[in-house]
Amino acid sequence: MNNRTSDKRTCDNPASIEPDHVEPTRLREVLGHFASGVVVVTAAADAGPAGFTCQSFSSLSLDPPLVSFAPARSSTSWPKIRAARRFCVNVLAGDHAALSTAFARSGADKYAGVEWRPAPSGAPILDGVAAWIDCTLEHEYAGGDHTIVAARVHALGADASRAPLLFHRGAYGITAG
Repeated sequence: MNNRTSDKRTCDNPASIEPDHVEPTRLREVLGHFASGVVVVTAAADAGPAGFTCQSFSSLSLDPPLVSFAPARSSTSWPKIRAARRFCVNVLAGDHAALSTAFARSGADKYAGVEWRPAPSGAPILDGVAAWIDCTLEHEYAGGDHTIVAARVHALGADASRAPLLFHRGAYGITAG
């Protein structure tokens, strides 16, 4: 028997699907089984360099060249980066767990002791990253408690000798090579 014809809850009519209540802690627990890379989005903002840690980064389109990420609506850094409109996505390397934690904090000087150089846009490229992607803001979309950002890629680079930092089931890790 075809499940699609026997299940009344199909995507043929999304309005007919009753939403289930999903506990946020359960959602985080289950989705934590999907390993994600860790990036820090940086910009040369009006008040100085800004940045935040983000796990929801992905490639979006090859033509035009677009990437996406989703900052929390509660982020105090994203409004500064949005205002700059030009930013750099830094793909953290395996030894950058402390850097990830530092850029995830609010209210602290996230750049204290952090070495960086300017991307073509002027946004910080953090030292030792596995890759960097220099972008401009293309679109924003509402996404629940996050904002979904589509960004146009203008320049990028990578260090093939650097393995990326991963986040899986609530802990940091690196790839095997």
